[in-house]
Amino acid sequence: MSVAARINIFSQVERPYGRASVPASRGLLAAALAILLAATPSHADEKIIIAHRGASGYLPEHTLEAYAFAYAQGADYIEPDLVRSKDGAFIALHDIHLESTTNVEEAFPERKREDGQWYAADFTLAEIKTLRADERLPKRFPQGTSSFQIPTLEEVIELVQGLNASTGRVVGIYPELKSPSFHEKEGLAMEADALAILKKYGYETRAAKCYLQCFEHPTLKKVREELKSDLPLIALIANHKLMAGALTDEGLDAIAAYADGIGPEKELLTKDPTITARAHARGLKVHPYTVRRDQKPTRFETTADEYRYLFDEQQVDGLFTDFPDDAAKALGR
Repeated sequence: MSVAARINIFSQVERPYGRASVPASRGLLAAALAILLAATPSHADEKIIIAHRGASGYLPEHTLEAYAFAYAQGADYIEPDLVRSKDGAFIALHDIHLESTTNVEEAFPERKREDGQWYAADFTLAEIKTLRADERLPKRFPQGTSSFQIPTLEEVIELVQGLNASTGRVVGIYPELKSPSFHEKEGLAMEADALAILKKYGYETRAAKCYLQCFEHPTLKKVREELKSDLPLIALIANHKLMAGALTDEGLDAIAAYADGIGPEKELLTKDPTITARAHARGLKVHPYTVRRDQKPTRFETTADEYRYLFDEQQVDGLFTDFPDDAAKALGR
């Protein structure tokens, strides 16, 4: 029964001598309603807010500052994308390349590969730590200003767990393994080593506040079936014809055999509004990406309309956003 229906029932409660109408009865009713509301789980609180690369709408993505700001804005999970350095460190970086978010071109001009790109896998962690992390997108945090660094996975975890300890909240992490097949070819296999770090910090079971995500679904199968990880796994799905089969009934059945949810590009839910219901029917959570205030689809008049569509109409279980405060507002938090 909905909270509204229960409130209506409470409003009709009558005393032995007729319906209560004195001020004292209002206080009793208010107290009863307060108890009811406190005991009734909020539908909004069942939804999770995933800070996409931190509060990347406000600060350069994948920096400790962006993660901390996302935490302060009410994110339920902090998302670090993970790639590996030449010496095997896991660093928070969206790409296997460095040039889009750092000053690597000016710091190490001679270190690009033949394709003209600078690969994190060609640099040691010590070298990467000398780079300045910059804003990727124009019209956000001024590019080339202030001073930011690329953090390691351990640094991200210690920040989140430290804030959990000091605030009393329990915010989780939502790491993505970026391009595992590339790293395998570079002699930097990701799966077992990433799980070892997560285990070291207590992320090992389904009860842990940690989702592990990847676009390469064989990687998730390996994590579940070969490495026997019990962590919740999310199969990311891009709006691309090569991944279209993942959202058929047969594709979702296959994903449900090893994963706990899907992370579809949000446009896919507009193309096929049945995706969420079909995923839920298979016990899969749905966490679409990415809602951005400054990149609103034209079909929505406001960003709030987009949140309402995803949370209320589509009934997604959570979503990725560059602006965690907008999502918190949409959920009435």
